[in-house]
Parts: sequence; C-alpha cells; structure tokens
Amino acid sequence: MDIVISETKQALGRRAAVAGAVAIRRTIREQGAANIILATGASQFDMLAELVQEEIDWSVVTAFHLDEYAAMPVSHPASFRRYLKERFVDRLPQPLRAFHWIDGEGDLAAECRRLGEIIARHPIAVAFIGIGENGHLAFNDPPADFETEAPYIVVTLEEACRRQQLGEGWFATLDDVPRQAISMSIRQILKSGRVVCTVPDRRKAQAVQAAVEGPITPMVPASILRQHPRTTLFLDRDSASLLEHRPSSDP
Repeated sequence: MDIVISETKQALGRRAAVAGAVAIRRTIREQGAANIILATGASQFDMLAELVQEEIDWSVVTAFHLDEYAAMPVSHPASFRRYLKERFVDRLPQPLRAFHWIDGEGDLAAECRRLGEIIARHPIAVAFIGIGENGHLAFNDPPADFETEAPYIVVTLEEACRRQQLGEGWFATLDDVPRQAISMSIRQILKSGRVVCTVPDRRKAQAVQAAVEGPITPMVPASILRQHPRTTLFLDRDSASLLEHRPSSDP
C-alpha cells in the first residue's frame, strides 16, 4: 500500500482523481474501454469534483457503485444512486457507456445475483473507494467477510456505521438510517486492477491508523487493502494524524 498525504482535502481530492484518471486512460489505450467502481459519502466530494474534469473518453467507460441501502428510493437525499447521478453522471461532458446501478428496492438476493453476473463480465480497472469511521470498506462492517466469492452481498449495518451516516447529515435521526444494504464484497473490491482510496478528515484518523499499522483482520475491514498490490491511500493531514510512520506531506 502506498500512502500520499496532502495538506488539504481539496489537494487530496485532486491527487486521487489524477491518479485514477491516469489508470483509466491507460486502460482505454490498451483495451479500448475501462470499467470503474465509485464510492459515495462526504469523503468523495472533492475527488469526484476533480474526476469529472479529467480528459477521459467517458463513452467507453462502464461504472459500478459499491453499495446501496435496502428499500431506499432514488428520490431520497441519502440514495447513493441519486448521489452519483448528481455528483458524477450529470456532470460528465458525455454519457458513460453504461452505469450498472444497485437497486435495493426489490428482491435483494435477486439483485445481488443480477449484478454479480454483470460485473463478472467487466474486469475492473480502477476502484475509487473510501474507508468508514469503523474501518469498513463499502458496507462491509466489522467483522467483514473476507472469504465470500459472491460479488455482491446483503449486509446488516452496525450502529457505528449508521451513526456515521447520521453524522454526515444524510438522515434526520438514527432510526431513519436503514439497517440493511447491498454491498460489493471485499473479494470483489480486491479484484480491481488499481485501488484509489480517498480518506479525509480527523474523524477517520483512528480507522486509518488501524488499517495501516494494525493487524490485517476482519475487525478492521480496510486493513485487507495492504494485501492489494496497487492500492494508494490518499490522506489529508487530519486523517493521517495518528500514523506513527507518516510519509512527508505534499502541498
């Protein structure tokens, strides 16, 4: 795992977007098309704002997203489909080849199977992801399943995860936060050729420290990223503040 520390969230977002764009363009040159994974949440605001401005032929890019709440209509402000439509798809200069949305409003198991069949035909070039306050990847809360080969799974969200969603302002009360979701699995994320992990803010510092310097364990799902050969963790000085061995910061 490589680590890049920037002084500000904006600089972090820019560096992460550039790194991902380089990988996308390289894949398009070599293969004629590229498949990507996108995350949501407050941690991705700056990265996505920069990524949509990159010079990329989006017409040959197919996108997937990491997770979606169960029984969440796309009209809800917390819907990840709505988030990515407003913050990514609608801001692109040209349409994507395809975006395979997660629909959590129907049969969850059937939706997992449907998406699993699609992503099996689309090797992922770049996964743009984050780390949760509890160390989760996507909605794989601790203890995460490191073994399942299913590309998408139905998960139950632990309270710490739900409180993060409340704290970020997506819901009015904790009771409003759904208790189930569809999530891309750990093994599916790790199949990505390149992982760009964007993690700003001091509230993520403990999770970052555990993921980078603690044991690799399902109790800290993000720790598994250390086993991926092409992962870069993009931090700001706040999220990196608890690391014992910190690389020098970039402006």
